[in-house]
Amino acid sequence: MDIRGQFNMIAKEYDAKRKIFIPCFQDFYIGATDFILSNYGEPESVLDLGAGTGLLTSFWYQKCKDTSFTLVDVARDMLDVARLRLEGDDRVQYLLGDYTQGLPQGDFDAVVSALSIHHLEDQDKKTLFEDIYKRLPKGGMLVNYDQFSAGDATLNDWYDKTWVNKLQSSQLTERDIQLWRQRRLLDKECSVEAETEMLRCSNFDIVQCVYSNQKFAVIVAIK
Repeated sequence: MDIRGQFNMIAKEYDAKRKIFIPCFQDFYIGATDFILSNYGEPESVLDLGAGTGLLTSFWYQKCKDTSFTLVDVARDMLDVARLRLEGDDRVQYLLGDYTQGLPQGDFDAVVSALSIHHLEDQDKKTLFEDIYKRLPKGGMLVNYDQFSAGDATLNDWYDKTWVNKLQSSQLTERDIQLWRQRRLLDKECSVEAETEMLRCSNFDIVQCVYSNQKFAVIVAIK
C-alpha cells in the first residue's frame, strides 16, 4: 500500500495516538515551536507540507493570530480531519496533492513539515529543499520536524530498539503496532547531519538542528 493509502486508512485515529508513537511529543511539537516563534516572530504566511490532520499547523496557528496557512497532503481523509480541527477560519487553505510534484502557487514566508519528508529518497529531499529555497524570500524559513537515523549503524539500532520497546510496553494494541510497522516500511530516513548538509548545499544561510531526541529532531533553515 502506498503512502496515500496508509494514511487515509488511519486518519481518524492518527492524532489520538501521536503522544504514544512520539515519546518526546511535548518537546518535539510544542517546545520546539515555542522556541522558534519566540525568536523568529510571526510569519505572514505558512505552507505546511504533508500536513496530514493539521496537527503541526495547530500549534503554529495558536501562536500566530494573523498568519495565513496552506496545508498540503496526498491523503484526502487526513485533510478532512484537519478541516474539522481548524473549522471555519478563512486564514486556512487545504490542498490535496503531492508536494514532490511541485510546490503550490503563492508567497510563503515559512515552510514547515512534520514527519513527512523522511518518506522521500535523498535525491528527492535535495530537490525539495532547492525548490523551497527558491520560493522563500530573504529571511524566509524552513522548519522540518522529522524522524531521522542516528548516522551510525550501532546507535541507530539502539534508537530503533528503544522506540519499539516503548511502544510494545504502552497501551497500543497489536493492530496499532502492526500498522505502524507497515508505515515504517515507507521510511527513508537520513541522519540529521546528512540533512543539514543537504540544506547548506541548497544555499540556506543558517542551518541548525534546534531539537533532538533519538529518532526525532527539528531542523531550522533560514534563507
